[in-house]
Amino acid sequence: MCKPYSIDLRERVLAYLSRHNDKKLASQLFRVGIATIYRWVKQQNEKGHLEPIRREYVYRKLDYSLLEQYMTDYPDHLLCEIARHFAVKEQTIFYALKRLKITRKKRRFSIKNEMKKEEKHLLMS
Repeated sequence: MCKPYSIDLRERVLAYLSRHNDKKLASQLFRVGIATIYRWVKQQNEKGHLEPIRREYVYRKLDYSLLEQYMTDYPDHLLCEIARHFAVKEQTIFYALKRLKITRKKRRFSIKNEMKKEEKHLLMS
């Protein structure tokens, strides 16, 4: 996640705007997007402060503790089976496992192909 601009920079931009009232020039001078300057002006007028807005809670469809428990109970399940259990897409499971640093096996077709290659190699030896 990106870091918010410092409050000092926000105050300097708004101080410049109070003297010159040219948002485009301020955005070029301070190297800040013009939409960001409009947001800061609006926030100053509505809320009276320039502190960055932080979300308190991020909603997640998936409970990571339940997913970890499921993975310890059924370590050999495929992504599609796990997704079906939690009623989400496979992509959701993939990224959740990536965040939890849990590695998964590859597609089931690649395993069969690898087995065939090994068998051919053993037969030739």
